[in-house]
Amino acid sequence: MIHFRHRHTDRFTVVGNHLAQHPQLSAVAIGLAVYIQSVPDGVSITAKALTLRFREGETTIRRALNELEQAGYLERRRIPLGGGRFATRTLAYDKPGCAAVPSAAPAPQQPAAPHTEPEPEPGPPAATGPASDLLARLRAVDARLILSVRDVQRLTPAVEEWLARHATPEQITRTLTANLPPAPVPIHHPPRFLEHRLTTLLPPPLPVSTPEPQLPRPAPLITCDGCERAFRSHVPDARCGDCGPGPDRSAA
Repeated sequence: MIHFRHRHTDRFTVVGNHLAQHPQLSAVAIGLAVYIQSVPDGVSITAKALTLRFREGETTIRRALNELEQAGYLERRRIPLGGGRFATRTLAYDKPGCAAVPSAAPAPQQPAAPHTEPEPEPGPPAATGPASDLLARLRAVDARLILSVRDVQRLTPAVEEWLARHATPEQITRTLTANLPPAPVPIHHPPRFLEHRLTTLLPPPLPVSTPEPQLPRPAPLITCDGCERAFRSHVPDARCGDCGPGPDRSAA
């Protein structure tokens, strides 16, 4: 064999002969080790990720990774995440034992520095009144119609306009919740959905009622002084047509 050497000036990886000529490692394991040494930190080197990168099957890849772990080129550690969860961290060595890796145990916490950041501004106060109460209770009718405090404040004037047009809270609630898509189909933007219904379905104002024309009141019943006959007349001391003059009959 005759070598033709090339001096690389960029995009190259230095691999020790202790790996390239390792007497116990398989060719797959040596090839994987060279690939692992050539990629930057953070690249996934799980068996599934490497199976997507190379032609070898997952079983062959796992066997080669186990070889590298036994030879000291890889180390797998379980890192607690809290809440009973763990993650696996893989440490890759260019040469076994070339670096002292600190323990995975968490370092003791230092006393916290005084908090100097500005306190977050409080959120807007919740609106009150019949209109805002109606909007806040919509989630009791359909859980998908939950609104934030800001959404309730923004939609309250539209509901107040409905109430000013003599729409009852029950009528408004039925209009806003009628014909919703069946669950579990989501309502992606409840505030925009409700705003559309409040705007497009706004009822007209009630017509102004006009008073009915008053009919003239009939003359009261009075008793004739001559014959004690009852008849109607606007004149208190009038007599009936038989006992009095003719004009009284016309007034009756």
